[in-house]
Amino acid sequence: MKNLSLKLEDTIFQETEDILAKVHKNRNRYINEALEFYNKLQKRRLLAKQIDQESKLVAGESLSILTEFEALEDEG
Repeated sequence: MKNLSLKLEDTIFQETEDILAKVHKNRNRYINEALEFYNKLQKRRLLAKQIDQESKLVAGESLSILTEFEALEDEG
């Protein structure tokens, strides 16, 4: 494990302490779980952004292929 020193805003710290008292979890475990959750969220957002960008790149080509298929259906 890595040691980490961080500065929290007073309101975030107090809110965290209040929650910790209610869920009976130690601060270190709580912060680790919170960061794990946030990392997963950010990975999903990055993947969605990448998929969106790549979809835009192929959109024109996909439309062109669709037009060709429709032309083939019209001929048949």
